[in-house]
Amino acid sequence: MTNPSLLILAGDGIGPEVMDQVKRIITWYGDKRDLAFDVSEDLVGGAAYDKHGVPLHDDTMAKAQAVDAVLLGAVGGPAYDDLDFSVKPERGLLRLRKEMDLFANLRPAQCFDALADFSSLKKELVAGLDIMIVRELTSGVYFGEPRGIHIEDNMRVGINTQRYTEAEIERGARAAFEMAMKRNKKLCSMEKANVMESGILWRDVVTEVHADYPEVELSHMYADNGAMQLVRAPKQFDVIYTDNLFGDILSDCAAMLTGSLGMLPSASLGAPMANGRPKAMYEPVHGSAPDITGQSKANPIACILSFAMALRYSFDQGDEAARLEAAIEKVLADGARTGDLMGPEGGKPLSTTEMGDAILAALDASL
Repeated sequence: MTNPSLLILAGDGIGPEVMDQVKRIITWYGDKRDLAFDVSEDLVGGAAYDKHGVPLHDDTMAKAQAVDAVLLGAVGGPAYDDLDFSVKPERGLLRLRKEMDLFANLRPAQCFDALADFSSLKKELVAGLDIMIVRELTSGVYFGEPRGIHIEDNMRVGINTQRYTEAEIERGARAAFEMAMKRNKKLCSMEKANVMESGILWRDVVTEVHADYPEVELSHMYADNGAMQLVRAPKQFDVIYTDNLFGDILSDCAAMLTGSLGMLPSASLGAPMANGRPKAMYEPVHGSAPDITGQSKANPIACILSFAMALRYSFDQGDEAARLEAAIEKVLADGARTGDLMGPEGGKPLSTTEMGDAILAALDASL
């Protein structure tokens, strides 16, 4: 029996630093849980541009298509700000999502009890928060044509097209309903059907798909109201399904309810491969954080939790994912903090490596 395969694309900025801690966790699972992975590594983003002149080499794209899952760190940085749009680091990430057809982006927003005071909202509003946002990832305004900047009547005009087909909405909706079935059987679909034809189609298709999931309680909400409700009473939601643009905004809004972007993972899933596993890429929500790159200040938890999502959704290792998540929860409950999680009481923050040490010790204690 062959080991599951995992391609690591650490990327730029703090990506390699946080990914080093994930690689230690992967090694631990091989040594202590007899759960080995065939791990390969390559470049993406600015690192790929520096070597190849493009943010994602064709060979790397081929590797991503062939493995069971991709684990990505972060891309971008000020050194690449003046590059042509076509070769900016972020284009490598978008190419992975588009060519792997990763249409369902899972963005959990979970508030660990030990960090409830770090949210900008009152503790009682976020304590125990556990939301899953399912964002359609490969269509909509980020990919629609026509697009670009043109000259009309001697004036520059910027154009982006919001475009969705029925099939694109439906497959994402099914992923959202399936997620709801595994959780609390409650789904809220968000769009702007009051002012956008694509929103009308979105609501119609989601309602039609609901007929196949009668056990799920379905509600609809305009996306702007959804943003307001997320900061008013976030625990009213369980699973949210929304489009690419609104999902980008709403998931970042939900992320900050938990206190730190350094805590939040994500998964992007596509159609099943021949082995039955979905094509998948996992990445932390945070960016490349160039201001702290190379200083061992980065919080590795979001990247480690992204690997936990890979254990659950790509490798059928839900129990081991829960083990890793419990280890992180224990470390936080014991007071371990990186700089982004330091409260007013102060203290000495852990380095990136020291946080990895603490999580590995908690994993050892779980045996």
